[in-house]
Amino acid sequence: MTRRSKAPFLLFLAALAAASPLHAERAVQAPVPKVDAAPSRRLETAVFAGGCYWGVEGVFSHVKGVRLAVSGFAGGPKGRRVDYAAVSGGDTGFAEAVRVTYDPAQISYGSLLRIFFSVIADPTTLNHQGPDHGTQYRSALFPLNGEQERAARAYLVQLGQSGLWRDPIVTRVEPFAGFQDAGRDHQDFMRKNPLHPYILRWDKPKLAALRSMFPAQYRDKPSA
Repeated sequence: MTRRSKAPFLLFLAALAAASPLHAERAVQAPVPKVDAAPSRRLETAVFAGGCYWGVEGVFSHVKGVRLAVSGFAGGPKGRRVDYAAVSGGDTGFAEAVRVTYDPAQISYGSLLRIFFSVIADPTTLNHQGPDHGTQYRSALFPLNGEQERAARAYLVQLGQSGLWRDPIVTRVEPFAGFQDAGRDHQDFMRKNPLHPYILRWDKPKLAALRSMFPAQYRDKPSA
């Protein structure tokens, strides 16, 4: 993703982005999961990688029951410290990811999976989402326990059998070896930069799809 300056011509770029014939990834109505993860705590955590973390975090922060969505990195070697500059090279093994803390009494892991594949990530594009290419933009699920892994693997099979996509499902279930927060300038980026061209082009349509397709799960005010 192209990083941002708050220069005066941002509004001009935003207008160009909004007028361009290019559009965000196609939203689909993914099926209700047949297998879900039984919660074991009052608050649960899930980690998703689905391209640029701005949109992943921005959409999940508007889901009822999500208490916190944090942008960061997952999937690389345990113990290695990285930042955006390092991960952007595409050779660290890390992916841009989001850690979601949620209340399972309000939203289940399976429902988060459904929202993720309906409006956030295309599970058929290998190592890219939208305009962003590289292994750091792959779609991946990082289960934090056996229940989540069982639900994640079952749902990927279910998506492959759904007929919603012509191409095969390439999203992977990967071992969770830890999560590293991104810098403060990457947190709550959609909320703080609503007129950024990237947000207008690629992420605001995802948020609109969440509001339209999942009105019972949508909340207007984002989580902290």
